[in-house]
Amino acid sequence: MEETIAGPEAAHIPKQRGDSLLEAAVRYIEERHWEVFPGTWLEAVDGMHRCSCGQPTCPTPGAHPARDDWTTQATGSATVARRLWSKQPRASILLPTGRTFDAVDVPETAGFLALARMERMELTLGPVTLTPDRRMQFFVLPGASAKVTDLVRNLGWSPSSLDLVTLGEGGYVTVPPTRYGSRGAVQWACRPTPANRWLPDAEELISPLAYACGRDR
Repeated sequence: MEETIAGPEAAHIPKQRGDSLLEAAVRYIEERHWEVFPGTWLEAVDGMHRCSCGQPTCPTPGAHPARDDWTTQATGSATVARRLWSKQPRASILLPTGRTFDAVDVPETAGFLALARMERMELTLGPVTLTPDRRMQFFVLPGASAKVTDLVRNLGWSPSSLDLVTLGEGGYVTVPPTRYGSRGAVQWACRPTPANRWLPDAEELISPLAYACGRDR
């Protein structure tokens, strides 16, 4: 997985390159012990990138589950992953949340503001993704979805007033080098490294995240 740089501007994050989707999926399993499952993929139709789901107005073309029973497809076996991506090498890489991690999803502008505050606070971060639809997902320990609402409320914010969503059981995140149609690829704002193998608890990150989302309203 290619090294990326966290910073105040999305443009500072280099493009993902090198790994094929199959290779990346296997590395997520072998290096991070994350479960993975294949999603939709992009098809060329009349010179345009279209989602394999067949919906011309698909909001996340080539980057969402391909099956309703996708939760049963998620695997932590590199052998199974190789078989799945060998059948469809262009399939996007999706990771189920609520198992080895949850994710706190915020707008890109709030995410970079929060990253800057976390750096000043010397907080230990887990991996963080940046998607082409300008969202960021902060990986945290499982169980976050059950307590983030109360944590936000205890900080004095109304949860419904903030664009802050927790992805837990039944959710998923899209990871590099998956592409969203012609909008570009998912990137790592903070890449997976040996140093962030142990994820933070949502309670450690929620204050700067809620503050940043409040500023971003």
